[in-house]
Amino acid sequence: MRICVMNWCVLSVVLALHAGCASHRLTNQSQKSEVRNQQLAAELTSQATAILGKDPVKAEQLLRLALQADLYYGPSHNNLGVLHLQRDELYEAAEEFDWARRLMPGHPDPRINLGLALERGGKIDDALEAYASALEVYSNHLPAIQALARCQVRHLQRDEQTEGFLTEIVYRGSPEWKRWATTQLRETEK
Repeated sequence: MRICVMNWCVLSVVLALHAGCASHRLTNQSQKSEVRNQQLAAELTSQATAILGKDPVKAEQLLRLALQADLYYGPSHNNLGVLHLQRDELYEAAEEFDWARRLMPGHPDPRINLGLALERGGKIDDALEAYASALEVYSNHLPAIQALARCQVRHLQRDEQTEGFLTEIVYRGSPEWKRWATTQLRETEK
């Protein structure tokens, strides 16, 4: 399972589970009166991304500071969501991923992460929808294809696209994903 951690300058995909923050919610009015510092938010988010797996407490502090600098910096919300997901705080994670999804309309990663949180929370139809929306904003995005196919297979929700997804994974996936997809395709043939 992959969780996508966003850094504004560098997109990195890491293995992990994460969640989000609701404590930084400001009204539009109060945010307008404050100066938005996107550069500082990006720098703090980059620092947090570098230590996400090593020091999650410090990473969370940096991400919260980033959101104080710019509440509307999507990668900070996405990465904070990842931290919540790691702690199995699914509601908070989903909220942060939803914020990131809205603030980063052309990026598939918050949608994939939202799908992971929803799937872990048992909301399978919503998870499938989130994974599919990742493919709508970035067609042929391999992590989105893998997430959607895995969810379809795991929850017995195969459809007319599943075989195509599995075939794509066989051609483009890592050796582990290729083995998994090949096994799934063989089971389909039985």
